[in-house]
Amino acid sequence: MTGAWEAVVLGIAQDGGVPHPGCSCRRCEASATGAAPRLHVACIGLSDGQRVFLLDATPDLPAQLRAMDAARPDGIFLTHAHMGHVTGLVYLGREALATRGMPVHATASMQAFLRANAPWRDLAEQGHVTLRPCEHVDIGGLTVTALPVPHRAEHTDTVGYRVEGPRGSLLFIPDIDSWDAWDRDVRDEVANVDVALLDATFFSPDELAHRDTGEIPHPFTRDTMERLAGLGDRVRLIHLNHTNPLLDDDGPARERGFAVAREGERFAL
Repeated sequence: MTGAWEAVVLGIAQDGGVPHPGCSCRRCEASATGAAPRLHVACIGLSDGQRVFLLDATPDLPAQLRAMDAARPDGIFLTHAHMGHVTGLVYLGREALATRGMPVHATASMQAFLRANAPWRDLAEQGHVTLRPCEHVDIGGLTVTALPVPHRAEHTDTVGYRVEGPRGSLLFIPDIDSWDAWDRDVRDEVANVDVALLDATFFSPDELAHRDTGEIPHPFTRDTMERLAGLGDRVRLIHLNHTNPLLDDDGPARERGFAVAREGERFAL
């Protein structure tokens, strides 16, 4: 008999994690040497005590399954094809878990990408996964609904997810170009769920002096907090880049009533 559903935060970092490859900043060095915790790539687990589903397949999938006390997932919901959100699928193949027909829920665009490109196409051709729609899925007492969001579409479109259960609801949007570009009002979406885990990749444009943030657009965290003033108790900031100062000191978020998501944090659904 299954139990009550809950969501578990399995990672809070941007695609490269912390420590970040090629970075020798104090934050990454502390994480690399064990002086500070390693931060896994942004991911949410859903569990009813027996079954485990993942929102995104990150490079940290093995550790994230262990955190859920699961040998393998019962299904995965993908947001898009960028590195930190899809590469964990490789662990489902014959070199590792060798799953059989495991449901991978994705948009039509994402499914076409997986079928057309190795090594992803091998997973479907060899029967390790079954590609299924993600628009509105009932997984047994819990519904998972895809919400299209604007984000760099080099390979596929992008979605976030709204998860609704008998005890609570959750919004997961780890990547979006800007709130203004979305065809929904983010305040309305946040107000209509119990907890919203939102893209907080960069705190401000000052973080990447060596790169053009226009090539990798995300809403700046400080602007997101201003936009969602008064709703901070519903928000958890997630998908933080290793440069985001909130990883060292979340005071500027707490002062505004917001919180950075914590790995292991749980929410009743």
